[in-house]
Amino acid sequence: MQEKVRLTASVDPEQLAAAREAVAAGRAVSVSAWVNEAMRRQAEIESKLAAMARFIAAYEAEHGVITEEEMRDARRSLRARAIVVRGPDS
Repeated sequence: MQEKVRLTASVDPEQLAAAREAVAAGRAVSVSAWVNEAMRRQAEIESKLAAMARFIAAYEAEHGVITEEEMRDARRSLRARAIVVRGPDS
């Protein structure tokens, strides 16, 4: 197991309450574990966003800037192929 590093941080009271609730409900071993998992997920999200930005930059370098019209057409195409899994009353 990797060595842990102590951290002092200020957080919103609501977030601390959520962490304590997760511990009390058994969804987290400790507040530290809950915060560590949140930080791991955030790092993963930021890594994926950076990879997406690199992909888009490479695509646009080769094919030109993606226009608003192209994005609108892509949304329209995706909506047309969408499969509704819930009824209107859901």
